Amino acid sequence: MFGIYETVCSSMGGLYLNLLAANLILEIDLPALSGVLAFSGGDAAASAEQAGVSGKLLSLLLAIVLVVVNGFFVAAEFALVKVRPTQIDKMVREKQPFAKTAQWLAERLDNALAACQLGITMASLALGWVGEPAFASLIEPLFRYLGLSDTALHVVAFIFAFSVITALHLVVGEQAPKIFAIREPEKMVRWCALPMKISYYLLFPFMYVLNWITTLILAQLGLRGETGHGAPHSEEDIRAILAESHVFGHLSKSEHRLLNEVFEFHDLICRYVMVPRNEVEFLDINEPFSALIGKAKKSRFTRYPICDGSLDKLLGVVHTKDFLGLGQDEEFDVKTVMRSPTKVPENMPISDVLKHFQTTHQLLTFVIDEYGAIIGIVTLENVLEKIIGPVDDEFDALHQPKIKSLGDGNFIIQGSTHIADVERKFELNLDHKDVDTIAGVLMARSGKIPEKGDIVNFEGARAEILEVKNDHAEVIRISLTPSQGPLEEESSH
Repeated sequence: MFGIYETVCSSMGGLYLNLLAANLILEIDLPALSGVLAFSGGDAAASAEQAGVSGKLLSLLLAIVLVVVNGFFVAAEFALVKVRPTQIDKMVREKQPFAKTAQWLAERLDNALAACQLGITMASLALGWVGEPAFASLIEPLFRYLGLSDTALHVVAFIFAFSVITALHLVVGEQAPKIFAIREPEKMVRWCALPMKISYYLLFPFMYVLNWITTLILAQLGLRGETGHGAPHSEEDIRAILAESHVFGHLSKSEHRLLNEVFEFHDLICRYVMVPRNEVEFLDINEPFSALIGKAKKSRFTRYPICDGSLDKLLGVVHTKDFLGLGQDEEFDVKTVMRSPTKVPENMPISDVLKHFQTTHQLLTFVIDEYGAIIGIVTLENVLEKIIGPVDDEFDALHQPKIKSLGDGNFIIQGSTHIADVERKFELNLDHKDVDTIAGVLMARSGKIPEKGDIVNFEGARAEILEVKNDHAEVIRISLTPSQGPLEEESSH
């Protein structure tokens, strides 16, 4: 056996040192070592020394118990913080063991956490007082047998004992129970409920005094009221929870996107979702009825503004259902079926616009700016699409999409596409101010009226105007680029 050991040590390149260690192990007189460890001697001395060994073993056992107690309070603390009240209520309804006790603790969360902290502190201090000397006294005989001096003996024994007790404290008394409580808070809070309630009553007098002192100190620092352990989640917290749930597969991609869009719903305003004035189709009251019917058949919208020459002279709104049963050649006064128009300011949140639709029972409203001029319209479809995504009917499918891929990092974009949609799609920072659309960004960056062929460079992308209508960039091609080097050589018209 020793020959095998010698061969292995030689192959590892440490033959001499390992041989010394092996010889030391083989030459140990086990009975003699046992005698040293047992402190065998005269009858009276043996009894006294045997009692000393028993005391050390008792101290060692107490140290292990303190590690377990520390781990219990750590697990209870993290379980109480991690578990949600709704989860505890569900356990109570299902009549799970100790669920009502857990609910009792959750209703007294501040004091329960204070009891955990007090238990952890007391266990840690007692462990430092009992644990290190107990481990050191048990291993000192082994190091003394190796012939170490008294000074070296105490130093080595202290370092070894301190390392062992620290490792036990961190692994068994901290990390393991903490991780388990975080991953299984419902299970852990039920396991810890009854012992924690007992500890709560035992430590209550100490907690009362400590909480009173803590409240006085916090009051001097300007903090008053509850500690906030049970405070509701903020919007950022809920978003983070949703993102984590999506990563771990509890929410699908569409569910995550839908819930995330709901939080942005109140932050969006009319100007973001409206159909701009230059894209609004209206019916001119001065045209014959046959021309109005022809225009409605061509554009195929559901509702139309009725105007006297332009949107600046708005008269009302008609629904195409009002034209059912009427012949194109008939003489018909559109004013008899039109409804009074409604208006909303451009900075109204779209959540309020939705309430406006519900109140007025009209699903088309006009958006006005600070000067009272009509700058666009908003429909129910425009509002809902910001939550559930694009909803195209049979006629919308004939229209061009806002963003269309051409492959190889090239895309065709409608000039009316909102900047936020472009930035989110391509992960760009367009550095825009006081503009809403990609066409507005190009005009602001170039500093002039857009013309066909104009090129504007961004960090990571190049934009080229393909079509212009009424001084507005209608169609734009975006080319994604890995670097800005080649783009700097491009010239603009």
